Amino acid sequence: MPHPTPKPSHSETVDPIWLLKAIGITILVALLCAWLTLSLLFYRGQWQLVLHPTRTTSAPANIAGTHFEVIHFGLDESATPQLAGWWIPAPANARYAQSTILFLPGADGSLANSIPTLANLHNLGINVFAFDYRGYGQSASIHPSQLNMTHDADSALQYLTTSRAIPAQRIIPYGTGVGASLAIKLAADHSTISALILDAPRGDLLEVARRDPRSHLIPVRLLFHEHFPIAAPLTTLKTPKLLLSRNSSPDESFLRASSPKLIVELHTLSETLYAQSLTRFLDQYLPPAPVQRLVPSPTPTH
Repeated sequence: MPHPTPKPSHSETVDPIWLLKAIGITILVALLCAWLTLSLLFYRGQWQLVLHPTRTTSAPANIAGTHFEVIHFGLDESATPQLAGWWIPAPANARYAQSTILFLPGADGSLANSIPTLANLHNLGINVFAFDYRGYGQSASIHPSQLNMTHDADSALQYLTTSRAIPAQRIIPYGTGVGASLAIKLAADHSTISALILDAPRGDLLEVARRDPRSHLIPVRLLFHEHFPIAAPLTTLKTPKLLLSRNSSPDESFLRASSPKLIVELHTLSETLYAQSLTRFLDQYLPPAPVQRLVPSPTPTH
């Protein structure tokens, strides 16, 4: 019986052009995934480019010899205070004992770094309430952000107007660094605030993020949301403003700010000029202190 003739086997060959295309597409997909991952990491962690908090475990014993009260406020859903602040009262007969400065610190360190400024403000004879944003000092341990810090500033103002029953027109937001942006926001949202003070503001932080070498490969302008705006809102804010410049020339945002405003250059460390500038401003724009009227006792009847 004849055997069938075996058919010749043909090995399949892979087109090298197709193989190169597949490798190229794989590399492109991997690069796209890496770029998207990098963009997501930047979006979630961009606060670290412009905010540099430090944690503290305890408050100082005093502020330049002045005793103060540690306040815990800003309750969350479980009624747990999220914010820690310092209430530094003025003497009862002090010049501005009926008014309060709401101190909004900058983005670096914690409230402990602002003790010299708080002491100078207290020496004016005015109540001072200062606090750490969440993520700073003794406040709740979460990542800070513009959104969270704006909410914290609102909570501080609410604490003063409700728990301490201080009229909003007697509360002066004092913002330094990025706190200046938060002070502007408070004044814009609460027309009853009679004045605010901006000290060496630092805001409009997009350019700061763009200069960071870690952000050169991603669309920073589209992803960045920690702006802390200052220049634009100042052009329309009609609240009286004391603008303290620590540079040799005023900040451009100061020059474009709407009136009324008072610009003071403090490029030299002069506590006298600092105190005189604040006193002049407060005397001009704080509402007069309420006059306490003595009610005569009724004449006794015999």
